[in-house]
Amino acid sequence: MSQTAPQLTLTPPNTRVRLGAKKLLQLKRSQDIIETFAWATVVFVAAMFFLDGGLAKFGNLNDILQSTSRLTALIGTDLLLIHTLLVARVPWLDKLYGHDKVTIAHKKLGKPILYVIAAHFLASLVQFAIADGKSLVAEMVNLFVNVPDMWSATVGFVLMLVVVVSSINAARKKLSYEVWYVIHLLAYISILAAVPHQFSTGSDIAGKPLQTLFWVSLYLFVALNVVWYRALGPLLLNLGLGLRVSAVVRESSDTISIYLSGRGLERLGGQAGQFYMLRIMNKENWDKPHPFSISAAPNNRFIRFTIGDRGDFTSQLPDLKVGTRVFLEGPYGVFTEERRTKEKVTLICAGVGAPPIRALAESMAARPGDITIIYRVRSYEDAALLSEIEQVARHRGFRLHVLSGKRGSANSWLPGHLNDVPDHARLIEMNPHISESDVYICGPGPWTHAVEKSLKRVGTPATQIHAEEFAW
Repeated sequence: MSQTAPQLTLTPPNTRVRLGAKKLLQLKRSQDIIETFAWATVVFVAAMFFLDGGLAKFGNLNDILQSTSRLTALIGTDLLLIHTLLVARVPWLDKLYGHDKVTIAHKKLGKPILYVIAAHFLASLVQFAIADGKSLVAEMVNLFVNVPDMWSATVGFVLMLVVVVSSINAARKKLSYEVWYVIHLLAYISILAAVPHQFSTGSDIAGKPLQTLFWVSLYLFVALNVVWYRALGPLLLNLGLGLRVSAVVRESSDTISIYLSGRGLERLGGQAGQFYMLRIMNKENWDKPHPFSISAAPNNRFIRFTIGDRGDFTSQLPDLKVGTRVFLEGPYGVFTEERRTKEKVTLICAGVGAPPIRALAESMAARPGDITIIYRVRSYEDAALLSEIEQVARHRGFRLHVLSGKRGSANSWLPGHLNDVPDHARLIEMNPHISESDVYICGPGPWTHAVEKSLKRVGTPATQIHAEEFAW
């Protein structure tokens, strides 16, 4: 591990920032437009089905099964394309909602899609079995072998089952990020496998110009977003940047900083508080991207990630060799100054949350006294980036509170020796203007939630609380 880091010179902060609640109203309007358009596509496919005589075809069992199969296929496919777009890491969605909220929406949509597609599969199978006078098993074999494109549709359905089941909380907790990532690449394969039978065996698209135009446009829109933002765009950018590891520096007993160098780093266009998907381009890790926040404000000299040892992949990083090629996807996330609406800001972090908070402190537009930093550490001696955060605070005239020691109780986010008063009261002591501040929180999930509860008790509005997790 290299011990020589580039000389740390603070990057000049932003000179101005737009404040006020009006920017949040504009953001909400943009979100409403996107959501209205998404639901409009679902309404459209259902309306086309009923206008095409679907409502009249519920007279007997065969008609019911056929109509159920058609309607669920249309709605399920539409939702599946939306589902895919949500996890494609497209910047215009990420900028509106944040990566974690988009990912949560993707998870919530998974089960309804599974139920709708399963209803389509079963209704089709039963209908064909009755028509052919065969058992369900025999009919499934017949469709798989003899009906054009039905084998690929079946494969797509099975892959979809695997993807959705892996998204369920109980299953996801048992999977590593690497395994989950590989499984979710199957989502793209499942859609590709299902497309042919929709056009070759379905009766709702072929020969119908309006429906054909709609579905071709929708498929192309999703495909172009996925191909460009997940593959082609990042590939072209990284080929131009030529990113390599320039130094690996020990920050604490379980934390290191990785410095990257390259050509024209300003082309990445990131902001303090954002994160990238980092790929180490060696034979062991090239196919396993991992999310890490930048720990220094964007500049044209280096990109830095400060990473704690959480086991598996991160335990290998101290041995990373200088000169190793890396590949970045991003930037992602809305944990940035763009979400700020108030002059006063409070930055609160613990553990792995220190890197983005340190970058925000360096880059935010502020006068002396506008920003308060609260850093929760195990000990002064083993706190990653503490000396840098102290440097930023001194240089810019920010208040800094370093809270050291073991946690006092399961419900507290403060060290034990400070539990003589409630957490929210201690928060007011550290920053009397906390309810009038924008508050950025980054740290382990349960700890972050405990801080959020304290903020709500002191009257900080939810719109002024910013916390983003690496959701997957």
